[in-house]
Amino acid sequence: MPRHPQMARAVLVLGVVTLFGVILVGLYFLRHYGLDLLPVGVAGLLLVVGYTGWINRHPFICLIAPGLGFGILMVVGTQFVLQGSYSALSLLAAVVPFFLVNNLLLLNQYPDIEADRNAGRRHFPITYGTGVSSGVYAISAMLTVVVIVAGVLGGYFPALSLVALLPMPLALYAWSGAVRHGAAIGEYPQYLGANVAVVLLTTLLLGVSLIVGSS
Repeated sequence: MPRHPQMARAVLVLGVVTLFGVILVGLYFLRHYGLDLLPVGVAGLLLVVGYTGWINRHPFICLIAPGLGFGILMVVGTQFVLQGSYSALSLLAAVVPFFLVNNLLLLNQYPDIEADRNAGRRHFPITYGTGVSSGVYAISAMLTVVVIVAGVLGGYFPALSLVALLPMPLALYAWSGAVRHGAAIGEYPQYLGANVAVVLLTTLLLGVSLIVGSS
């Protein structure tokens, strides 16, 4: 779109068609698994439809929207489809990618602050600056650790799930880059790469530990 603005109408049509496809898939799942899945589907659609025009103009909602979509809704919805009911285990497990994915987008917004501001967006780094945003990043990373440890101590996760803490130093490294370089972090892609890696590795190890630990 930025390079070919003349494609705006075609992109809109493609977006509407794919959204309609998603709705059809959702209706299939509702038919087979019941209306208890409806809140997850509706919330997901609202995130998709409302993100560009509304969500990214509200800092706090924009901050948690990625984690709601890629963490809470995906994990809880998948668990419901597989088992036919919601559980505390899936909700607790979903909190881990909730914090990590929020952090993923948060740091990725730093290099685009000026461009996003010019486009009328008001996400967290635009509104509160990179200093406060880096503090939020650190809190979310620490809460990720707390959730994993609490899950093990509470008996929801097997002891093996502590292996999911191994990638967390990458979050510390990414945070140090955010503090040191602020909006210029895009010039140091190793920090952004570490941020991606901690999301993928932590969730992968947690998932594997839950599968192995329950077998």
